[in-house]
Amino acid sequence: MSRFFRQVRDSDSDTSSSESDESMTSGDESAPEQKTAQPGKPRGMDRFLRTAGGSSDSSDTESDDGIIDESDPESGQESDEEEEKGQRILSAQEKKVLEMEATGKAMDNALRINDWVAISNEFDKLLRMIQQQHNVARPVPPFYIKTLLNLETSVSECIAKEKEKDAKKKMSATNAKALTAMKQKVKKATKEWEVQIKDYQSDPASFEAKYAAATAPIEPTVRAAPVPRHETAEDGEGFTDVTSGKKITYSPETVFKNLQAIQEARGKKNTDRAEQIRVLEKLLEVVATPYQRIRVLLALISSRFDYNASIASSMPSDLWLAAQKEVTSLLNIVATDSKYSIQETTEDYDDMAERKPETEKDGVVRIRGSIISFVDRLDDEFTKSLQNIDPHGPEYVERLKDEKVLYTTICRAMSFFEGKKLEDPLTRVILRRIEHIYSKPDTVTEVLEAAVDESNLKPSLTLSTVDGSVTRLVHELCARLYKSTNSLLRTRAMLSHVYHHALHNDYHTARDMLLMSHLQESIHSADVATQILFNRTIVQLGLCAFRSGLVKEAQATLLDIFTTQRVKELLAQGVHQQRYNQTLTPEQEKAEKQRQLPFHMHINTEMLEAAFLVASMLVEIPLLASIESEEQKRKVISKPFRRLLDFADRQVFTGPPESTRDHIMQASRALQEGDWRQCQELVGSIKVWSLMPDSEKVKETIGKRIQEQGLRTYLFTYAPHYATLSLSMLSTTFALPLRTVTSIVSKMIYHEELSASMDQAQGVIVFHRLELSRVQVLAQSLAEKVGALVETNEKALDFKLGGAGVSGGTWGGGERGKGDERATGQANPERRNRAAGGGARRGGGGGGQRGRFAQGLGNRMPAGQRAS
Repeated sequence: MSRFFRQVRDSDSDTSSSESDESMTSGDESAPEQKTAQPGKPRGMDRFLRTAGGSSDSSDTESDDGIIDESDPESGQESDEEEEKGQRILSAQEKKVLEMEATGKAMDNALRINDWVAISNEFDKLLRMIQQQHNVARPVPPFYIKTLLNLETSVSECIAKEKEKDAKKKMSATNAKALTAMKQKVKKATKEWEVQIKDYQSDPASFEAKYAAATAPIEPTVRAAPVPRHETAEDGEGFTDVTSGKKITYSPETVFKNLQAIQEARGKKNTDRAEQIRVLEKLLEVVATPYQRIRVLLALISSRFDYNASIASSMPSDLWLAAQKEVTSLLNIVATDSKYSIQETTEDYDDMAERKPETEKDGVVRIRGSIISFVDRLDDEFTKSLQNIDPHGPEYVERLKDEKVLYTTICRAMSFFEGKKLEDPLTRVILRRIEHIYSKPDTVTEVLEAAVDESNLKPSLTLSTVDGSVTRLVHELCARLYKSTNSLLRTRAMLSHVYHHALHNDYHTARDMLLMSHLQESIHSADVATQILFNRTIVQLGLCAFRSGLVKEAQATLLDIFTTQRVKELLAQGVHQQRYNQTLTPEQEKAEKQRQLPFHMHINTEMLEAAFLVASMLVEIPLLASIESEEQKRKVISKPFRRLLDFADRQVFTGPPESTRDHIMQASRALQEGDWRQCQELVGSIKVWSLMPDSEKVKETIGKRIQEQGLRTYLFTYAPHYATLSLSMLSTTFALPLRTVTSIVSKMIYHEELSASMDQAQGVIVFHRLELSRVQVLAQSLAEKVGALVETNEKALDFKLGGAGVSGGTWGGGERGKGDERATGQANPERRNRAAGGGARRGGGGGGQRGRFAQGLGNRMPAGQRAS
């Protein structure tokens, strides 16, 4: 093994003058090969190496891998002298310069053989090293300036020579392409370092002297280490700790220079964003004038927002809070001192010079920047952070508390823009304020407004200026946006206003505002965020109708959303469920996740489904009881409800209800059989009602509607079996006041749903027979088919023109008339059927729903009140 390493050493010694050995300056190979060993006291490290190596002395020569030749008798003669002489350790800056010089030498070698491909690669490497030096505020070395000038001359000469050569003698296509690329690179680099190049050309010696002074290291501080406790006389000398470095100082005179360096490095690769923020914080501490403070704050806020390169990730909460405080400080400066103004468009000015109001034309210093952009970004980052936090943990609640300071900042910005009379940013910040309060309860809004009252910058509209009414405050803010020329702001203000009215159970006002705005006709062309807000408004309007006891209006409003079977996606409360061959690209999936709403803004979908199914039950069950033919039964109003009802009817065994759907399906069966008490118990036992405001009042309202619809269902089902029917018996059976029973029966007779008349003297209902001929029955059937065909054609035309149906999860304009018909005139098919088949059912027997007569209420009536 020793012979092998000796051969390697001998072969290496023959080639000791290689290029890599020339570039090394550490002095490892500078000593002569053979020296007489100096007698003396061995050092502690020498003894350690002797013990580890198993020989008395270290080798005088080593291979690149650090393997020592133990068989060499002359080994170890050089190490002691080198130890005594000492070695100088290169600093990181010196190593970088040596690496640059090695790259420059490689470029010179490639230039001799006219290899522009190699020159281009080495130049790219050199540019990266220079950029790294610039990112850490290091001066550009003179070597780089020389290289640029030499390359510029060489490129020009080579291009001139190529033009003079014949076609046969010209360089290859690859080399020519690299030459052209080098021409552009050198031109770009020369333009970037134009100032330094001029300084170097004017006085090279002075330029190099400045560089040497800037990079001169500080004298190291040598501190002797304490001698170890168990060190003996043979241990030798102790080690010393050497600390060195250059301290960077910041002063008001260097503020603009540092700002320019940070702005140039912004957005580039390998930029240390945390270091930039730290430097700007230091500059903020040493600023001397308001102009300097504003400039540093603008750069610092932008750097904080640039900390996260990824759009999907959110800002850390500590950075967000720091940015919020700095935006507030910036607003205080420009609001209290009218001599300084921040505008998005200004005239060009010198960034490196101090500016004062006395030197400006009108006494106002205009600085380029955008406060409204900072406010928008603060709000967006706050929403993004809520999207990325687990909503079921305490961290979400703690983060949500920061909304108070964000709302205060928005109100400060509104006050500032009102004072400056800037309409465009004012409308944008008003919309931001509305979006924070339109969907919240009054108690939460009052807490947010209380924080605004404590601020030194208050807008003209606060809760105290509108007599403490949150509804009035939202109305005044939306009224300002209605005057805006931006249609998007007007649309979002209108939807927010409607949502707020619906949240406060003002159904008729919200409905009238929505219909008068005609948003149903144009919402399909709006952006996705506005369509989501429209869907939320429609859903909240349906819940408002349900809470108010308007069952038909609630069912008609919620039907379009539930027909799509994508409720969570349309409300931005869940991602799209991929079905069949539907696939989303990564970009689409990412965009869909970014538009999700924070958890505290979600509408409970289980409560929404319960409201829709209960409303559909109260509309569908009387309709099913009023029709007889199977063809008419296929004409449904609520397909989702009918689908669930058919599935429940096909079940052989039905256990106790567990989910919300089970409760409502069993309640529907009980209502069909006339057992309204069981239906009321099943619906009232649904636990999700406790999440609804005024839940007891809502359950009481639902119970009354179940009694009324139970009465209608009973009359539709069992009317063919009676000649007369007592109103007082109906009042007792359904626990309704006699006046209410009389009103319901009168409406059914007026709308021709019931072929009967009222005998008020006797207090009974007198049913009539109406026999239709075969021709009349066929004519009615033909008329219904023609009407269905016309309706289908109208739907197809509306869909072709783009004004109907649910477009992207929205309630289109073509559905409005249909929804109004459902809400007001659903009795038309019932009326036609009642007029056409009332007599036939009277004499026809007990098919359909009347098959349950033996188990229904008719079986429990006194014999004298039944038909003979």
